[in-house]
Amino acid sequence: MRKCSGLSSNFVYTMSYNNTTQPSILNVTEETLHQVSEADIYGFWIGFSLAIFSNAFTGSSYIVKKLGLNRVAKKQEGVLPDHDGYGYLKEWLWWVGMSLMIFGEILNFLAYIFAPATLVTPLGALSVIVTAVMSSIFLKERLNIIGKVSCGLCVIGSTVMVVHSPQETQVHSMDEMLEKVQEPIFIVYCLTLLGVALVFIIILAPKYGGKYVLVYQAICGILGSFTVMGSKGTGIAISQTVKGDQQFTNWFTYVNLAIVIACILVELNFLNRSLAKFNTAVVIPINYVLFTSFVVSLSAVLFKDFFYMNWKDIVSFFLGFIIVVGGIFLLNSFKDMDITMKNLPKAHKKEIEKDETINILVNGNIKNTNDTYRKLDNSQSIASIDQIVFETK
Repeated sequence: MRKCSGLSSNFVYTMSYNNTTQPSILNVTEETLHQVSEADIYGFWIGFSLAIFSNAFTGSSYIVKKLGLNRVAKKQEGVLPDHDGYGYLKEWLWWVGMSLMIFGEILNFLAYIFAPATLVTPLGALSVIVTAVMSSIFLKERLNIIGKVSCGLCVIGSTVMVVHSPQETQVHSMDEMLEKVQEPIFIVYCLTLLGVALVFIIILAPKYGGKYVLVYQAICGILGSFTVMGSKGTGIAISQTVKGDQQFTNWFTYVNLAIVIACILVELNFLNRSLAKFNTAVVIPINYVLFTSFVVSLSAVLFKDFFYMNWKDIVSFFLGFIIVVGGIFLLNSFKDMDITMKNLPKAHKKEIEKDETINILVNGNIKNTNDTYRKLDNSQSIASIDQIVFETK
């Protein structure tokens, strides 16, 4: 009886295990992973705050560096650093701007440790606003009303992207990171981006870099995406090391560090050339669009960011990005036009009696009598008028 009861209890335990434990495992894999813990919320706000301060420092650094580049150009009798090697390295004001940028990038690096790249990267639109405002104050670079509206569109679009930002797959160890970077689709995409970057650096930049702002900024955007991914890997290594799992004996940690250092050095070189040749209010927004595009795409391939998102969030995210791109397009297209609130077209309602209106048909165009007389006096000759018809209404 005891043996039988033992079998019965084992059988009941087995049935209980099969009926209760298995569903709980399914719940963990499908539901629990998508629940937001207090640690995730805490990390979200830390990353969000760090990104805000980072973009404030980064945006102001562009202005200070531009001031330094202008000082170098004056000392060299108008020769810009783009054509004179690296003379700006001797300018102290440039190094102040560089220090601000380094501090901003450190904060940005820390933000990537606490928050997903798809959250931190869109907040870069704040640097566009900071740069636009400061450039109009300190650099006297005029930003017309369309440019101001474009900056507002950048903020709105970035806000939509942040609200609907995808949740990247959590990677907690360097082993998991190494496993992800070995996936074939990620390797193919990285090789494609590297090939495009080399074409721009070797072939296009020497010929067209000084004429078209997109050439230098495409290089910065591609290399910036690798910088972010390397920062994520380095951040994971630091996090594991702080928790007691030493990762600075892992070769993959130093690969990530090398990627970050190499890409930043090359990226800064071409960014300085852009700032020396083009308007700051144009360089920074275009840099933001291309940088965000490449970072989001590379992060989506590596971390499968959009895999667990519903279609509404995906559509909203890309609509927000389209709004930002539209704002950048307007800013770049109308940057040289003198458009203010004063010279915008205004509609005036004129009350004219029908009986007193006299129109003249000149070459098929109806003209007011006074306008036609004025044009006849100033520019038009009788020989240029094919037909004059007076109409009284």
